[in-house]
Amino acid sequence: MKKRLFTAFFLLAIISTFFNFNLVFVARADGSKIYLGGMPAGFNVAGLGAKIIGLTDVPTENGYLSPSKDSELKVGDVIIAIDGTSVNGAKDIARECADGEIKILTVKRDGKLFLRDITPALSIDGTYKLGVFLRDTINGIGTISFIKDGKFASLGHPVTDDDNSVLEISGGNLYSAVITGYVRGERGRPGELRGTFVGGVVIGDIKSNTISGVYGTLNKNFDLSELQEIEVGNATIGKAEIYSTISGSKPQAYSVSLIKVEEENDVKNFVIRVEDDELLTTTGGIVQGMSGSPIVQNGKLVGAVTHVFINDPKTGYGISVSKMLNNI
Repeated sequence: MKKRLFTAFFLLAIISTFFNFNLVFVARADGSKIYLGGMPAGFNVAGLGAKIIGLTDVPTENGYLSPSKDSELKVGDVIIAIDGTSVNGAKDIARECADGEIKILTVKRDGKLFLRDITPALSIDGTYKLGVFLRDTINGIGTISFIKDGKFASLGHPVTDDDNSVLEISGGNLYSAVITGYVRGERGRPGELRGTFVGGVVIGDIKSNTISGVYGTLNKNFDLSELQEIEVGNATIGKAEIYSTISGSKPQAYSVSLIKVEEENDVKNFVIRVEDDELLTTTGGIVQGMSGSPIVQNGKLVGAVTHVFINDPKTGYGISVSKMLNNI
């Protein structure tokens, strides 16, 4: 029998968004309470180091200088440290270069580290610059899968770098978010949820970015009083539900079928097919921003949505909850 090939698409939508944590179902595992998610959240993730996304000349009183080009830096390089001090963005680099002295950069390129001498140029605005454009953070919207012991699990897949590798992160913030609309998914073009961060309200700290999702710690004052508990279970082929938010901040259950279950696989443990008429009519199925939506079967939490098939938005992949629990 010939195997059918599908193209899957990660479901973290790179858009501005925010949300209000409300309804959730939960379970007990190892004596701890687990709360089912389904609510949206805004993600602001800081990469490890400062990635160069462009090179430029620095305008000075005596013309233009090119410190980055003179030091043979390239787009895609990541500046890890300056004179041995770790840096994680433009502010750190500006601080370390403020004295205008020659600096020794620790640079990562293609997985290898090397050193470069560089002399910051005094710009006509009175500050010293290296002549680089930097990417500080990645912003997006995704879905909280579950909460356990004050920690959250989300997305079910990693935030990736430009080359699709798992992004090394130095940390980040989780924000309250609300969904304001969506772009319907179509064959060959994944849809997406749209929303906004709610007043810059930070609800947690992002600690890790792994192949099975993004994890962190919720603020101590995060209110769990309205959340319900749910037990963890093992998935089987058959009917199930996903909890997701396609409007506002309150999750809703949508019917799906698990048409393939392979718990022993790394992260692609389920193939999911959307059966819910309402979801099919509105979004067309699974869209970006729904990654992390918890999967519930027979009243138990069994996993989370991770990808959509680009050629069939009614179908996608899911990850087993056991894989996510290993990282929380």
